[in-house]
Amino acid sequence: MLEALKVVHDPDLHRDIVSLGFVKELHIQGEHVSFTIELTTPACPVKDQLREQARAAVAQLRGVNAVDVTMTASVRSVTPDAGRAPVPGVKNVVAIGAGKGGVGKTTVAVNVALALAARGGRVGILDGDIYGPNVPIMLGVRTQLASDGQKIVPAEKYDLQVVSMGFLASDESPVIWRGPMLHGIIQQFFREVRWDNLDYLVIDLPPGTGDVALSLSQTVPVAGAVAVTTPQTVSLADTRRAVAMYRKLRIPVIGLIENMSHFVCSECGHESDIFGKGGGERLSDELELPFLGQIPLYEPIRVGGDTGVPIVLAEPESPATRAFLAAAERTAAQVSIASFKTIPLAPV
Repeated sequence: MLEALKVVHDPDLHRDIVSLGFVKELHIQGEHVSFTIELTTPACPVKDQLREQARAAVAQLRGVNAVDVTMTASVRSVTPDAGRAPVPGVKNVVAIGAGKGGVGKTTVAVNVALALAARGGRVGILDGDIYGPNVPIMLGVRTQLASDGQKIVPAEKYDLQVVSMGFLASDESPVIWRGPMLHGIIQQFFREVRWDNLDYLVIDLPPGTGDVALSLSQTVPVAGAVAVTTPQTVSLADTRRAVAMYRKLRIPVIGLIENMSHFVCSECGHESDIFGKGGGERLSDELELPFLGQIPLYEPIRVGGDTGVPIVLAEPESPATRAFLAAAERTAAQVSIASFKTIPLAPV
């Protein structure tokens, strides 16, 4: 039975599901066969494909008349680098950043986090954009940070665990801090928050190449960073610098998302390439990075962020939401690939 399943290969990990250890709870009762395929992420973009390939491989065996395949997932942690202890309660830290402001980085971070949660992951979001903490606005959260007497307790909204500098300052209060203070608050948000069994902690980084990214690299092991750009030349140039910074800080870059890829009219559906076309994909090829997806410039995305009901929730069937879901799935796939690179497989 296991031999038959060796024809089913994970297209990202490039190994069969048996040698990867994905096949669990194999039972044979007469002509009925049942088994579980345990993937490395509930957001696997090829989950349905693997299920049907496995079903077909077993169904063709002599004496088999019925096949039941159950799909589950257990997210693996990327092995931490020496000297950087993992964040308690968090399997994987995923940073989302940009080389410049104005590219919709926070919008991408919030919707990717919600998309990972929609696919079944346990997800938190840390608003690391200390000077512009807008995650609470986009999620419609108005609260103060609470404590259980020992640690900070995250706010919860839309199945996300949320921590933000915005919970410490009013909307009108400017944050005027120097480097050491920034490093201290980042340390506190990682080490003194009671994150509860997260598969992914998404961090919304501030734009540019400043102190927060440096503090992040020194504080915790990061499974990967996702760079957000628009197709226009200026944004692409700044994205090159951001990717170079991540690499210099030994933060693995797992892909690039092109936001505002094209304008979609909410009335007629017409598409216009306002900021150019294909720049993000060309840059991914140039930097040898996975291209994780294109997000359209679509008015309801902005409306959702302003009203605290992001597009992934407000219009779950829209093309924009499908784009965010696809980007989240590809991001999760890259984290899974990274986990297998840092934890070598036993020889088969």
